[in-house]
Amino acid sequence: MGILNVTPDSFADAGLHLDPGAAEAAAAEMEASGADLIDVGGESTRPGAGIISPEEEIARIQPVLKRLARAIRVPVSVDTSKAAVAEMALDEGATLVNDVSGLRYDAALAEVAARRRAGLVLMHGRGRSRDMYRDAVYASVAREVRDELQASLDRALAAGVAREAIVLDPGLGFAKRAEHSYAALAALPEFSALGCPLLVGPSRKSFLTAAIGDPHRPAHERDVATAAAVSAAILLGAHIVRVHAVADMVDVVRVADAIRRAADSAAVD
Repeated sequence: MGILNVTPDSFADAGLHLDPGAAEAAAAEMEASGADLIDVGGESTRPGAGIISPEEEIARIQPVLKRLARAIRVPVSVDTSKAAVAEMALDEGATLVNDVSGLRYDAALAEVAARRRAGLVLMHGRGRSRDMYRDAVYASVAREVRDELQASLDRALAAGVAREAIVLDPGLGFAKRAEHSYAALAALPEFSALGCPLLVGPSRKSFLTAAIGDPHRPAHERDVATAAAVSAAILLGAHIVRVHAVADMVDVVRVADAIRRAADSAAVD
């Protein structure tokens, strides 16, 4: 999943794709590099980010979605927690809604996904972006993230979303300090037991710098560390990885996936 941020304040690529033409070109390049789907977001979810209105979010991403409907063949996802934004995006050709709130912010989002028969990503998190680390307190990361993902899954199913349309995301970096993110990544096999495909998004996130030993490493210089996390995610059961540097990560994904297939084959033998 290639990341296409249409925001002025993203932590990794602030303002690069605000122009719809630039966004279209970036999406086309991701597709040509091997992206299987493109995730378009109009509201930053970095730590400390503020909330914008549905109208502002729509104004940012609707022109981009219109262009992508003509320009690319791979499926388009919309990164939003707002029902009104999701409805518009599905009208413009998106087929997947990526909700970082796990249906905690806008209960109507589940109804939209169910009625439109859209795919739905439910991510684990706590609180809002502006204060997410306040809630980064865990007795057991694996158990608590699993239980809270189960609660999001139950909300979606109760609203009529088909189980086969749902993807779960442990939310690396969201209401998690570095040690919590590594614990959530290591616990992917436990989350697989919930019965849905898993999406993992480690790309360029600050938790990577804890292992690197350089807390000041800028986001665009974290791609090698991202590659290590992407490989681990795939080997531990992830079905989708959400990344910025698609061209580089496609190679990483293919090698990790080959190792995983070989391990599966050996287990059968």
